[in-house]
Amino acid sequence: MKAYVLHGIGDYKYEEVRDASAEPGTVLVRVKAAGICGSDIPRIYRTGAYSHPLIPGHEFAGEVVETGEGTDNNWLHKRVGVFPLIPCMNCEQCRKKQYEMCSHYNYLGSRTDGGFAEYVRVPEWNLIALPDLVTMEQAAMLEPMAVAVHAIRRVQPLSTDRIAVCGLGTIGLCIAMFLVELGCPNIYVAGNKDFQKNMAKNIGIKEENFCDVRDSEFLEWLMVKTDTSGVDVFFDCVGKNEVLKQGIDSLAAKGRMMLVGNPASDISLEKSVYWKILRRQLQMIGTWNSSFTHDKSDDWNYVLECLQRQSIRPEKLITHRLSMEAFMDGFEIMRSKREDYVKIMMLAD
Repeated sequence: MKAYVLHGIGDYKYEEVRDASAEPGTVLVRVKAAGICGSDIPRIYRTGAYSHPLIPGHEFAGEVVETGEGTDNNWLHKRVGVFPLIPCMNCEQCRKKQYEMCSHYNYLGSRTDGGFAEYVRVPEWNLIALPDLVTMEQAAMLEPMAVAVHAIRRVQPLSTDRIAVCGLGTIGLCIAMFLVELGCPNIYVAGNKDFQKNMAKNIGIKEENFCDVRDSEFLEWLMVKTDTSGVDVFFDCVGKNEVLKQGIDSLAAKGRMMLVGNPASDISLEKSVYWKILRRQLQMIGTWNSSFTHDKSDDWNYVLECLQRQSIRPEKLITHRLSMEAFMDGFEIMRSKREDYVKIMMLAD
């Protein structure tokens, strides 16, 4: 089969590899759609993976074409989404069904072969059946959407809350999209491109609630918007020291800081900023993944319900649709930033 294989840092090739097959407890999924995550770029070009060679890709969906021993044959020919984290099922977090915090997890696309291939082997436990109304490209965005939902659920915003979202990549825009879906009227977002302003407007953010940080400092802008009161919730989808400080400075008393962005470097706080956390009784909350328990209440099923109701339209965030043969160009676009993009998607024939 054909696949994109990472042999080492920067050594990334589209090539012929041995066909994948279903093993006991797993199924074989024919990949129909796959998206590039921002975390794929440093993994491919700067840091490498946990082991090589590796087929990256953890945002994907497809059709089950083979079932392994001990799996339910009813999965055969079913359209599926895939939760990429493979829990150990033995640690304390797994026993509590908090699989996203597993101490000894495996991971499709970063620790074992993932979805940038024609076929991928997936544990049966990691499958979620797709309703007929959900398209493959929507299903390939289940993972980032579920991450966004998990972050929102962790911080539990009220409809009366003033909410700031800093960082308008896929996760930040998904958070804003779901906040709009929840009916939160006071959402303030920051960006530094006309393109981001248009994307935010496209998902329901009021034009006057977009801060162009080329012209305004986000903290000062938020204080004007909130009559100097500050915001109740601040989503940091960037992971940089200056955004963390900005978020803390912008929070009202008893405000909540939701840390979502992967850290770009070491993070440190000045003593005066730390004091603000104490004296204003601020909450600092972190998250990096999503809940997948096979219960109707988990993040993935919530996203599927929204998709079925058509109350969210994640396809609005897809800026590039590429064939598998042309997919390498997507990685180069994200690496060089030569074009504006949000979600770059590979669609199979």
